[in-house]
Amino acid sequence: MPDLFTNCGGITSPNPFWLASAPPANSGAQIQRAFDAGWGGAVWKTLGQPIQNVSSRFGATNVRGVQGAGFNNIELITDRSLEINFAEIYDTKKKYPKHAVVVSLMVETKQEWKDLIKRSIDAGADGLELNFGCPHGMCERGMGSAVGQEPRVNQEITSWAVEFSSVPVLVKLTPNVSDIVPHGLAAKRGGAHGVSLINTIKSIIGVDIDRYVLEPRVAQLSTNGGYCGSAVKPIALHMVAALAREPKFGLPISGIGGISNWRDAVEFLLLGSSSLQVCTEVMLRGYRVVEDMIDGLEEYMRTHGFERLDQMIGKAIPSFSEWGNLDLNYETVAKIDADKCIGCHLCVVACHDGAHQCIHPVKDGKTRVPVIDESECVGCNLCKIVCPVDDCITMVQVDNGFAPSTWNEHVTQGKPLRPKKGAH
Repeated sequence: MPDLFTNCGGITSPNPFWLASAPPANSGAQIQRAFDAGWGGAVWKTLGQPIQNVSSRFGATNVRGVQGAGFNNIELITDRSLEINFAEIYDTKKKYPKHAVVVSLMVETKQEWKDLIKRSIDAGADGLELNFGCPHGMCERGMGSAVGQEPRVNQEITSWAVEFSSVPVLVKLTPNVSDIVPHGLAAKRGGAHGVSLINTIKSIIGVDIDRYVLEPRVAQLSTNGGYCGSAVKPIALHMVAALAREPKFGLPISGIGGISNWRDAVEFLLLGSSSLQVCTEVMLRGYRVVEDMIDGLEEYMRTHGFERLDQMIGKAIPSFSEWGNLDLNYETVAKIDADKCIGCHLCVVACHDGAHQCIHPVKDGKTRVPVIDESECVGCNLCKIVCPVDDCITMVQVDNGFAPSTWNEHVTQGKPLRPKKGAH
């Protein structure tokens, strides 16, 4: 049986699956039910000075019948008293000593940070997460992403927290920046034991086209919110990987952003995450989603020969390179499995209107299986992407007789590039 035990910056848990700091981690009763369902840890919904939330506060985008493919919120930090939260943190940690209980914090002054850090540790927190990412409401008050977007401020407040804390400190980074690396390095300079990313992306989820008001609507007004859910996974993966491959960084990463199943979890681990935080999928499906995540991860580890998580963390990072290092002479073409093809011609339409016009219907009408003009196919993958049948279209490597050559090698060494298709 593979060992799912994880250590993220000194915070340990029986498996890497943690609830992210959000509504599913708003109370002791919720987190205890989550632990019973199989979650290895939880990051408590952010504590700070008392706030008043709005109604309504959630929005979603639905894509071709998929509910909540993207999710948005204009909710702020906890609106429950600090006294109640700390009492529930103490009770939860006492009942579940082997699970990770991380407390998320967001306040303004150095004294407030000191006071809340002490109270969090006294309540039994295994670690702290500094919320430098909230993109709405709190940033207008000088907190959240207002801190996360300024490396100097990030570093300074992180150094306060590390000074006051006797437990590991994670810094939750905002994705609302052009390059995540300087912000991760700022957290490292401040003494952080690790980082969490990504927080939500500043967004407008939609518009009520009858009332002419942004969603989610609060009376006749709304505002930008934080975007999350499955749709943000590619952005999260890029930012996680960008830090994981940065030689000057070298801190543990708690990966967040669009994790909805075991495959997503594996991708985050392979790109350098040592713990995995989930929010939106729990909000949409409930705590029991972790059962399939655990089963899927264990099966993946078994079939790929991994006995421990640390054997797979970051294993895909060496493949993350710059465009100029890609082999321009590597060539693939599309192949259609006639036995699997259902004749829908989605590939024909996509190729003719959106790609390179190399897939054609058979002119005599004797078959619905399209034909591919391999002399024109550039291996773009679009046909495979739109095909509704698994493995009906595959991309097959072609031996074109040209030695590997990158753009950088072509410029610096004059290495030859194969002729472009259709150039004749």
